[in-house]
Amino acid sequence: MRHLIDPLDLTQQEITQLLDLADRICADPAAYQEVANHKKLATLFYEPSTRTRLSFEAAMLNLGGHVLGFPSENVSSATKGESVADTIRVVSCYADIVAMRHPKEGAPLRASRYSRIPVINAGDGGHQHPTQTLTDLMTIRRRMGRLDDLTIGLCGDLKYGRTVHSLLHFLQRYHNVQFYLIAPDALKLPDYMVKFLKDNNMPFCEVDSIDEVLPELDVLYMTRIQQERFFNEEEYLRLKGCYQLDEALLQKAPQDMPVLHPLPRIDEISTDVDNDPRAAYFDQVHNGVYIRMAIILALLGIPDPLTGKTVLDH
Repeated sequence: MRHLIDPLDLTQQEITQLLDLADRICADPAAYQEVANHKKLATLFYEPSTRTRLSFEAAMLNLGGHVLGFPSENVSSATKGESVADTIRVVSCYADIVAMRHPKEGAPLRASRYSRIPVINAGDGGHQHPTQTLTDLMTIRRRMGRLDDLTIGLCGDLKYGRTVHSLLHFLQRYHNVQFYLIAPDALKLPDYMVKFLKDNNMPFCEVDSIDEVLPELDVLYMTRIQQERFFNEEEYLRLKGCYQLDEALLQKAPQDMPVLHPLPRIDEISTDVDNDPRAAYFDQVHNGVYIRMAIILALLGIPDPLTGKTVLDH
């Protein structure tokens, strides 16, 4: 049995196979609409979520399966003091696969140790978000035609941004990828992630201005300042709005540079960017359903109906 907790749970070959499967699903969704008949996905979301939870649910329904679960901690037995370990033991009796979002780092990993069914990390605190990153990789590959030889700007909340941390872990697998880390001092990439970049010989440059690096980028990845991660509202208000990408600023960027964002956005991308062909963030939402369909099939060991093969070794 396989789980997806950390980006490093997958080899580069397995990442490519998942992306290829997601592309096949995107090209011919009708071929996959009954392959998970009678299978059940449990969505255990201890934190609010719109895109990730609905994306998982849409993915399972598109595969012909069923969905159960809860959308927040307040409507689960966690309010009565039930542990993650006990919750996953119980849910393992009801479902075939689980997607878990939790505010505590490491909670999905702990759940996987007690689970009898595959567990997918749908975001744990400020730590990792592997299915969002696979969505990001699918979007970049479809836009740029490659995942090697890229210069990527990561802008905004690099301290608490689990999507950023997860993306850096995944991109360790690829050749000649370098980064501009664009953040104010208070939201710079954590020391342990800087150490990860150095240990893996991943070139990076820390800057605080987006203007000067835009012309150098192949991809721009924007993030919001995450109010829910701050202990001090005053500090959040001081940093809110420190980066704002609008159409005028975007004119400094290459004409084929996609702008990604894991969403939701607040004020870091102006709505006048939405009609620019470089805006890729709603493509990400669309791609997220296909990549999560691929992940569900892979972890359940269901063969691809078009190739007759499974994606992951179990």
